[in-house]
Amino acid sequence: MYAIVDIETTGGHASGNGITEIAIYVHDGQKAVHHFHSLINPHQKIPVYITALTGISDAMVAQAPGFEEVAEEVYALLHDKIFVAHNVNFDYSFLKQQLKSCGYELNVKKLCTVRMGRKIFPGLPSYSLGNFCRSMNIAMHNRHRADADAKATTELFCKMLAQNGAMEQVDAMLKRSSAEQWLPTYLDKKTIDQLPSKPGVYYFHDKKKKVLYVGKAVNIKKRVTGHFTHNDTEKRRQHFLRFVASVTYKECASELHALVLESAEIKRLWPKYNYSQKRPAQQFGLYSYEDAKGYIRLAIDRKKKNLKAHYLFNLLTEGITLLRKMADEFELNYKLCHIDKIPMNVKDWAYLEAPKKYNNKVQQALAELSLQLPTFALLDDGIKQEEQLCLLVEKGVFWGMGFIGKEQNPRDIETLKEQLIPYADSDYIRNSIFSFVATYPHKKIDLLAAEAL
Repeated sequence: MYAIVDIETTGGHASGNGITEIAIYVHDGQKAVHHFHSLINPHQKIPVYITALTGISDAMVAQAPGFEEVAEEVYALLHDKIFVAHNVNFDYSFLKQQLKSCGYELNVKKLCTVRMGRKIFPGLPSYSLGNFCRSMNIAMHNRHRADADAKATTELFCKMLAQNGAMEQVDAMLKRSSAEQWLPTYLDKKTIDQLPSKPGVYYFHDKKKKVLYVGKAVNIKKRVTGHFTHNDTEKRRQHFLRFVASVTYKECASELHALVLESAEIKRLWPKYNYSQKRPAQQFGLYSYEDAKGYIRLAIDRKKKNLKAHYLFNLLTEGITLLRKMADEFELNYKLCHIDKIPMNVKDWAYLEAPKKYNNKVQQALAELSLQLPTFALLDDGIKQEEQLCLLVEKGVFWGMGFIGKEQNPRDIETLKEQLIPYADSDYIRNSIFSFVATYPHKKIDLLAAEAL
């Protein structure tokens, strides 16, 4: 027995929205044998754009039952049936969430009529409910209302079951080992089957090939599969279920390689559903300049495109903390370092030592900072046997990475740079590399910086 379902809701994800209408057609494989339909009071305001789409307004549902009033009947209709819907994970996630809040645990097999349609009627221009019905000559009325859409889905389901080999397809989709029940609507199972069980970075794309999300994995196939195997009602996962249409990947040599590449790719692509690591990197720098009286001044300022910084920081507070430490250690003037923002007055200048002597202390402070900022290559196993992964850190800043010959022992930093790909630095990448080096110190090769600080 099948339960063919359609719902209307107040929004796109189950965790923060409610159901406004539900329709269920119980089907025995030949015909519908029972029909349930009701408006539902979601106990929250229906957004204007939802009313414009469905025609369901706050006034229409004001006297309708809340879901808790129909939960028992809905559960009785669903719990021992195969759950069928167009874009099934959307409807299922809402009903599972709503039933759970009423004390019912829904755990049934699912069939998606979009995925069924692509298998049984391949090559159609579109499998959206309206377009699919037009291709099948099914008349639709009152679109975007639960009862009309559920009725149209039922007719589609009947046409599909009537085709030769349809039940074999249904049986295959319902197998426990099949991914058809949990994969996003537009994601082909073959795409998942072809993913490697190796470290790397993966990319979720929508139907227009736009990157929606970038992730890293020790095992790409296992990690990608994990995004879809649970009907999580959280907003981001629900959007994945609706929009992910393809997955691509880049194989990496190790977890560290994947971590660095993921961070760099998030900065480059700025995917819609990546929320972490989107903070702009290196927005502040430590700069020096000589004033009109001949004193070298130090300052923390926003990163300059055409001015080389002594060091870069993601946070202003990091820079100020370092500069204050340098001033205290080398007895630098707080006002000449712009730590004390009050302008220098005549008395301040009178007590200040001569420029040459003061500048010597500034140079000593910068020289000490240079010594504390390491320049090294980190070598690790490559993807191929004849290569090794190389990550370059110059003066404490991640410069880039790539692959070099297995027997190559890098000493010349300029030659190394010609072989590597530059990447944007970030505190996340930097800290990950330093942590790796602390664990595997034998993989670090100290180098001389290309130029003095």
